[in-house]
Parts: sequence; structure tokens; C-alpha cells
Amino acid sequence: MTTSEFWQAFLAAAGLDKTIEYIECFHFDLTEANANVLLKLVLAGEKKATASSLLACERVIGRIPQVGDYSIVTDWNGDPRCVIETTAVTILPFGEMTFDICKREGEDDNLESWKEGHRRFFTAEGKIEGYVFSEDMLVVFEDFEVVFAR
Repeated sequence: MTTSEFWQAFLAAAGLDKTIEYIECFHFDLTEANANVLLKLVLAGEKKATASSLLACERVIGRIPQVGDYSIVTDWNGDPRCVIETTAVTILPFGEMTFDICKREGEDDNLESWKEGHRRFFTAEGKIEGYVFSEDMLVVFEDFEVVFAR
């Protein structure tokens, strides 16, 4: 199923206007293994949030996600697997992240492991997207719910 067909199937199933657009179609992380593991966590209902660099949001989707936005999540190969709806957005410096916030990502058992993994991710992503990671870098923490899956 193409991304367009998947999106139209969601709109029809949800009874939404066919002119509604999604803000992005993406897979999680920068490696195939991590992308597919994180997708499984989303589909199992364990991962209910994601963290992005504010700079990457502005470069990739052109704006900060907003409550009510829809996105299509794919597997590493680009096959659409679910539609998520943004339910909350929190923006704060990386160094001010708390475990109460980041535990909603469903990936880590403590703040230290979350920070370690996200330092690696943001450093690698920064090289691709043209920013430099710092503890003061603004992070867009996006809570979501799966509203359609195949």
C-alpha cells in the first residue's frame, strides 16, 4: 500500500475530510534496527511520545508540531504502518529534561540512559541536519496516540 493509499484509508476509516493533510511521514531513529524496534513499541502502545531537536523540526517539517497534527509512521523501508495524532507538545532545553517527561517515550528505565541515547542521536542527526548538539539545545517533546494502524 502506498503512503497516499494508506492516508486515504485512514481518512475514510476516521470519517475525516479528504483534504486533511499529514505534517510528515517518517521512521524513528537513524538505523534500521532502532527504527523497527521503536515502531514495534509504538504499535504495542508502549511508546507514546518522541523527542526531536527544535532545529530539525524547523528544517524537516518547516514548523513545530501542534496538538491535533497527524503524522504517518513507517518502518525503515518506508512502508506506512500507523497514523499518530499529536496530543501534547513540550519544548525545553535538553539539560532540563526530566524522567517524568521522557519516560513516556517508553524506551528507557531512567533519565541517565535517556540522555545518553539522545545525546548520541542528536549529535548524529545534527551532522545530517546541520546543527550542533548542546545541553541547552531546545527539544520538542511530542506526546501522541496511534489513531490508525495496519
